[in-house]
Amino acid sequence: MGFEEMWHELEPVGRSSASGGYFRQPWTGAEGELRSWFAEAAAARGLRVETDGLGNQVAWWDAGSGDAVLTGSHLDSVLDGGAYDGPLGVVSGLAAIDVLRERGVQPSRPLGVSVFVEEEGSRFGIACLGSRLATGTLDWSTARELRDRDGVFLSDALSAAGLGEGGRWSELDGVGCFVELHVEQGRDLVDRGAAVGVGSGIWPHGRYRFEFAGEANHAGTTRMEDRHDPMLTYAMTALAAHKQARLAGERATFGRVAVEPNGTNAVPSRVTAWLDARASSEGSLSELVDVVIRQAGERAGRDGTTLDVTPESVSGEVAFDADLAARIAADHAEGDWPIIPTAAGHDAGILAAAGVPTAMLFVRNPTGVSHSPAEHAEVADCLVGVSALANTLERLVS
Repeated sequence: MGFEEMWHELEPVGRSSASGGYFRQPWTGAEGELRSWFAEAAAARGLRVETDGLGNQVAWWDAGSGDAVLTGSHLDSVLDGGAYDGPLGVVSGLAAIDVLRERGVQPSRPLGVSVFVEEEGSRFGIACLGSRLATGTLDWSTARELRDRDGVFLSDALSAAGLGEGGRWSELDGVGCFVELHVEQGRDLVDRGAAVGVGSGIWPHGRYRFEFAGEANHAGTTRMEDRHDPMLTYAMTALAAHKQARLAGERATFGRVAVEPNGTNAVPSRVTAWLDARASSEGSLSELVDVVIRQAGERAGRDGTTLDVTPESVSGEVAFDADLAARIAADHAEGDWPIIPTAAGHDAGILAAAGVPTAMLFVRNPTGVSHSPAEHAEVADCLVGVSALANTLERLVS
């Protein structure tokens, strides 16, 4: 079963009939169905599947000895997300193993295809939660207390899914290299006219919870000048974040908001909003967030509201292995694949930060749109990506 057949099997899982987008949140039915599919696809290839207490999976081609080579990605999605973000890397990893076997490659090192859970952070708020716990960069005693939007603890969600506990995963101890293939989440490759690109690194990024508190009151009887409205403070903060990010050439997004009591005819008492901020350097990220917080605090003083800011998830700048990236880029028969940075977070960044030599391959996205049903990749480009990944893995395991 090749790439196209595998992709056809995955396409309907978790897809909304209304929007065409995907809802594959961790430890829910759709994501569980995908993990079962992965285990079956691996078993059909004679690969040994290991699963940790969190649900992270690795399908091993047991061969040779020494440090293993690992590829793969994730199967979860953002809310109403696209089909390619994550699953493309998993399916391509399995398809690349098929290609290597067709070529008669006999690996001198173990080769694995991985699936890391909760990469998007769409349910429990911390991006790359599965790889953070597996590499030991996040402690289980902290993670187990995380709650989703419905107040469900992470530990309870795992129990309901028939899993155990998260924590550092010894299965990763022998990994000497990680290569993640991913759909591009922008237009760089479109503008360059290239089907595939190689990652140079990941911008530093973070998620910050802004809690604006004020005074609930009647929307009709409360004079405008008598209000302590946290929605006004939030609205100015969102505009300030947009302006500061544009001026600095960075990224700032308020994409999630919760309002209390959330009544049409009531001044709210509290607004909680999450800022996603990304920048080209750690210093620039810190400066951007500090400016937004300062302006939000000044506005809160004028509105008679209060502000509390909590960093929920912050990832530093990641530089991928430059020599490995150059070798992968030179794979292209007609010239080197372009080497490009990304402002999106990935499990590859977590493994790189944990000391594992890491590389990324990106497959062209003709729409340039991601985290949306409009996310796309042409089959022809996907097959070029599989070939590039297979060439890379062959070089690494030979």
